[in-house]
Amino acid sequence: MRSYLDFEKPVAELEAKIEELRAMAATGDAVAIGEEIQRLEAKAAEALRALYAQLTPWQKAQVARHQQRPHASEFIAGLIEDFVPLAGDRKFGEDEAIIGGLGRFRGLSVCVMGHEKGSDTDSRIRHNFGMAKPEGYRKAVRLMDLASRFELPVLSFVDTAGAYPGIGAEERGQAEAIARSTEACLALGAPNVAVVIGEGGSGGAIAVAATNRVLMLEHAIYSVISPEGAASILWRDTAKAQDAATNMKITAADLLRFGVIDTIIQEPVGGAHRDPGAAIKATGDVIEAALQEFAGQPPEAVRRARQDKFLAIGRGL
Repeated sequence: MRSYLDFEKPVAELEAKIEELRAMAATGDAVAIGEEIQRLEAKAAEALRALYAQLTPWQKAQVARHQQRPHASEFIAGLIEDFVPLAGDRKFGEDEAIIGGLGRFRGLSVCVMGHEKGSDTDSRIRHNFGMAKPEGYRKAVRLMDLASRFELPVLSFVDTAGAYPGIGAEERGQAEAIARSTEACLALGAPNVAVVIGEGGSGGAIAVAATNRVLMLEHAIYSVISPEGAASILWRDTAKAQDAATNMKITAADLLRFGVIDTIIQEPVGGAHRDPGAAIKATGDVIEAALQEFAGQPPEAVRRARQDKFLAIGRGL
């Protein structure tokens, strides 16, 4: 069953009417309503296009968090063949907020990892809503070390509100683990590509996104803190989250202009959750093009290109 956001109410009403008419037609209680259904479908499609053509930053944040939006596990299932998951950090334990392993992306052997939020109550609790603990980032470092040893490109799917801020995580060295993961990204000799598929929150995101190419889905968000967090600090009022979202420049268009990301991946009309298959395929096409840019380059050239990319962010604005 499709879930609608608050601002999608006009579309929800039209689509509910369409379903009602289809149910009537199926029972034979209605005569010649095919034209009416087509008219309403066209009207609903146009309303959806109009809504998504002018989303505010706060509305994009809502779309990025949509419960039916495809998650890292779905991107991995759709893009990676012969995927072999790897678990544990060899220091403390397994953290399912970050999933990862080895596989083949369109014929190319790769290392892949991503934040996994989960799709229902049980899986969300198991994956801690995509908020990784130190062992999750140490697992990411372990994966990147393995990729470096075998010269495998690394793909990262970013979707987290941020690293887990619990007492246990801090006691086990959360900040150090994030820093080590960021360092491993920057030092990698093989090309790496990150895709912000939903939320890219703070250091919890950058720890696996300090990459040669940072791609971003059209309605994803990427920021140093959540709009609610910024509002609580600046105005001591989370109701100001909409204002914070606007002022923080969290959208793909803003971040492309600032040079923080490299490419915007267009989503199906109505967001990736309306057609996950199309969104995943489009993402794969852009990832493939990004990896081809670095094909055959020696490790030092790959590292230098990554360094130059991050040093250039914000210059000339």
